[in-house]
Amino acid sequence: MSTFNNREDITWRDILVRAAVIICTVAITVWAMPNDSRNYFRVEQGKPWKYGDLTAPFDFPIYKSEEAIRQQRDSILGAYEPYYRLNSDAEGEQVRKFVSDFSNGIPGLSDDYISIIANRLHALYRRGIISAADYKKLNTDTSRTIRIVSGKSAVSVRLNSLYTTKTAYESLFIDETLEQHRQILQKCDLNDYITPNVVYDREKSSTALNDLMNGIPLAVGVVQKGQKIIDRGGIVDEKVYRILDSFKKENERRSRDTRQIRMTTAGEALYVLIVIIAFTVYLSLFRKDYFDKSRSIAMLYCLIIIFALLTSLLVRNTWFHVYLLPYAIVPIFIRVFMDSRTALMTHLAMVLVCACMLQNPFEFIVLETVAGMTAIYSLRELQYRSQLFKAAIVVTLAAAAINFAFDLMHASELAGLDMTNYNYLIVNGVLLLFAYPLLYVVEKTFGFISDITLIELSNTNNELLQRMSEVAPGTFQHSIQVGNLAAAIANKIGAKSQLVRTGALYHDIGKMNNPIYFTENQSGVNPHENLSCIESAQIIISHVTDGLKMADKYNLPSVIRDFISTHHGQGKTKYFYVKYKNEHPGDDVDELLFTYPGPNPFTREQAILMMADSVEASSRSLAEYTDQSIRDLVNKIIDGQLADGFFRECPITFRDIAYSKTVLIEKLKTIYHTRVSYPELKKAPSADDKKQS
Repeated sequence: MSTFNNREDITWRDILVRAAVIICTVAITVWAMPNDSRNYFRVEQGKPWKYGDLTAPFDFPIYKSEEAIRQQRDSILGAYEPYYRLNSDAEGEQVRKFVSDFSNGIPGLSDDYISIIANRLHALYRRGIISAADYKKLNTDTSRTIRIVSGKSAVSVRLNSLYTTKTAYESLFIDETLEQHRQILQKCDLNDYITPNVVYDREKSSTALNDLMNGIPLAVGVVQKGQKIIDRGGIVDEKVYRILDSFKKENERRSRDTRQIRMTTAGEALYVLIVIIAFTVYLSLFRKDYFDKSRSIAMLYCLIIIFALLTSLLVRNTWFHVYLLPYAIVPIFIRVFMDSRTALMTHLAMVLVCACMLQNPFEFIVLETVAGMTAIYSLRELQYRSQLFKAAIVVTLAAAAINFAFDLMHASELAGLDMTNYNYLIVNGVLLLFAYPLLYVVEKTFGFISDITLIELSNTNNELLQRMSEVAPGTFQHSIQVGNLAAAIANKIGAKSQLVRTGALYHDIGKMNNPIYFTENQSGVNPHENLSCIESAQIIISHVTDGLKMADKYNLPSVIRDFISTHHGQGKTKYFYVKYKNEHPGDDVDELLFTYPGPNPFTREQAILMMADSVEASSRSLAEYTDQSIRDLVNKIIDGQLADGFFRECPITFRDIAYSKTVLIEKLKTIYHTRVSYPELKKAPSADDKKQS
């Protein structure tokens, strides 16, 4: 019998295994987390803020809207004066070219017209000539001005005061002197001597425009760290909308900052590491045996990781709320397969990990903690579908009550309550019903067995039990009786009654191969009379190995197979062992020929079945059923098992064994109670009898 000292020294292998589990859990969880979960929220102007109270976690500017910035840019563009460069060489080149080309005069005109036209060209260039394309592009209004750079000075000039190449050519003929000779002059192609001398300065204009655009203030104020932005349920007006939008932009900017990303990731990793270490320390102190069962550890940490991943997905998708995710399903699974305390601690660890991804972690932690506790209290054992339906209703009501409490704290009147979260919680309650089919997935994935499966297995109409009732009816009745006794003991000492009852139904299925060789199935004929003690012992022992083969054939769970292999432990077939020794005094006996393969019980439920099986079988051989004979039988058998060391590997206490004896004695007294003899009805004497008398 094991004392299970929780303070036993932990080996280096244990430390390495737990460290590896912690590192893997933290690495996967942090990898799945958004870079900045505060950025994942959906807000609509004129609608209530459906998240928790929002306080600025850092200083950030209040950015202008895109429309406001666009209007400012349009305004700057309207007043902007592009830069043009005055090409002073153009005038001299074109005039000299004209004089050179017509050095022999203009046919039909006097030589004076050379000077007149040259002077006219001088006047056009002094006023300024711009290309038609530039003029068309700039001429959006009559007051548009440009800046003309000449040397180190720049002068603002109205666009309509400049010539284009076309208008400059037309202005040549404004003078009456030239107008009257227009036909002659047109043949001279004077437009060849008119070229733009006001040229666009792209570099200087771009620099000036960029300076102006960069000078536009993108913010209209600053929100300081710790400043309240909006309360839950508050209406998002234009100002608040701008602040929230600015908060989102600032988060996006920070999320692109490599240094900020590293700091955020480091903080998240440290936070998750502390939570997972605390959870692992709890398991090491109070549930150390779970580390000996890889399936238990795998399920606990996998559930935390899976729900962290699902939370990350919902946070990234702003159209879905995290309250849609049935977090309470985690403590339900753990409570069904393990225990309430571990269910609560796992739920708290998972909720704390998921909370760091949310806008308002405090309300989430409180609501989900209450929901998880309610789920544990309302569903201690899942045996019927109706239990899960009731639990889902209770969990939904508890979560809604907490949410309503928070609403009352923030709302000024009931009419202003936002019902969105309540809709999410109702959907959450519906999704909680999926715990029933998902239990099967968890069972098959991690190798557990639920009470629902045990109930299904204990149905006496299933194929294997039905066959046993027909082939070995005595064994079948014995198994039922042992199941009742074992379940009564389990209920008394706080063990798993449904598990031990189901195990009792299957513990002797191996007897179906040779039912006649077992006393409970015999009817006057004993085939052992024609066999040696060794042969008889081997047949009796074989019901364990045959039972294990049959369990494999019918795919019985491993926990049920364990009842088959441990219900005799490594005990002996004492009847044939003692008989053989009596028949062969002085000879050496090979005890292995009379010993069951075992192992000895290693759970409380297996120990209970061993006690109930041995006592029930032996009680049939009592000569009389008195209080003292039953008490002596129970004490003799169980004390013998204890002395033989059958319970050394089993976490059962002396107190549990004492209670087990009491239950067995009381139950056997009830089963084998002495019935009252009913008196026979005496007939009244007839008339003839009276005459004879």
